[in-house]
Amino acid sequence: MNITKESVDALNAVVKVEISAADYQENVEKILQDYRKKADIPGFRKGQVPMGMVKKQYGKSIMIDEVNKLLQESLNNFLVEEKLDILGNPLPKMQDDFNWDAEDYAFEFELGLAPVFDVDLSAKKKITQYNIIADEELLGKEVENIQKRFGKIVPQEVVVEGVNIAGTFVNEEKELEKKSTIELASIKGKANQKKFLGAKVGDVIELKSKGLFDDDHKLMGALGMSHDEIHDLDIPLTFTIEEITVTELAEVNQELFDKVFGPDIVKSEEELKEKIKEDAEKQFQTQADQQLLNAVTEYLVENTKFDLPAEFLKKWLAVAGEKPMTPEQAAEEFEKSEKGLRYQLIEGKVLKDNEIKLDFEELKDFTKGFVKAQMAQYGQLNPEEKELDDIVQRVLSNQEEAKRLQEQLMSQKLLTFYKENITFKVKEMNYESFVKEVYK
Repeated sequence: MNITKESVDALNAVVKVEISAADYQENVEKILQDYRKKADIPGFRKGQVPMGMVKKQYGKSIMIDEVNKLLQESLNNFLVEEKLDILGNPLPKMQDDFNWDAEDYAFEFELGLAPVFDVDLSAKKKITQYNIIADEELLGKEVENIQKRFGKIVPQEVVVEGVNIAGTFVNEEKELEKKSTIELASIKGKANQKKFLGAKVGDVIELKSKGLFDDDHKLMGALGMSHDEIHDLDIPLTFTIEEITVTELAEVNQELFDKVFGPDIVKSEEELKEKIKEDAEKQFQTQADQQLLNAVTEYLVENTKFDLPAEFLKKWLAVAGEKPMTPEQAAEEFEKSEKGLRYQLIEGKVLKDNEIKLDFEELKDFTKGFVKAQMAQYGQLNPEEKELDDIVQRVLSNQEEAKRLQEQLMSQKLLTFYKENITFKVKEMNYESFVKEVYK
């Protein structure tokens, strides 16, 4: 057997695999002998079928199987031994004059090679790192939300400012009938609010979905529809009032603190706000970190220049999936996936150059932290170690779940690396300003 590689250019190569009869004939003979022992053909005793007959019936298909096995194995070994960093999979070149009746064969494969490049982490245009703070306005709103949650519900006869209204939204054309409770304060526009003011239980109010709430997410909840369904939704609605209530706020006192956090954990309004601030800023940090990772990703993709074997990848995409693609479809798919592929290569380079790895013990510890956080949400604050270990084992035995957690942990390690090795422009702001600036 002989394997050679010919470089077409820096990103493309052709590997030629030459296989002679001596490379596969011995294995073919062994398999034919085994077939002969087991063959059950009328007119012959088992194991006494003439070899000529066995060869005639099975010889060619066995030979083709053995050549293909040898071809795949030798090609894979060659790629490993030569340390060839390829994209996609080798693509066999079609040969019009190929003949399985010959004894010696030559196969050619096209390769798309990964580009060689460097990653520069010294950002010329500084990437913004957001520090999101919980300001006094947010803290005040959160205290009021707690007061509402533990407040007293008082029925009202008519709709006045500040009430909650329970009722049913209906649109016959979309077969919509959804019971909801809404705050009058969340209804957008004076004209809409005027329709509610003074109304009583049993009254039916005619509305339009478009611009009904001060936030489209509230429309999603009120109508029980998805984000895509409410996008540009403009339909008539009726709302039948079934209950009108007002929430008398709970007093900010030790009784309230104990209900929210447990006995004597918080002892003043100041401590309450400090606790809210701490919890809120932990959540904000998660969002800020995700935004920072996205921003670094965008920066590296935009500023790390290298070529890809585009034509090879389009040909590979055309045949790689379950259904073959036309050249036009493959080109479109390549355009959609190119950015992701570029970042995969950049990320791989960063991980390799900086020896960023994760081992199974790290993954187990990370999963344990994830499980503990999930259990804490359901009030299980001190699970036993054996219970935790059993749950971790079950979680990691699920391949999809294990892969997802591995990706999360690797993102966390990359983010830590970026924070330590890139100089950012730090910007401090409240959450509302962050949302407006980042998700405008």
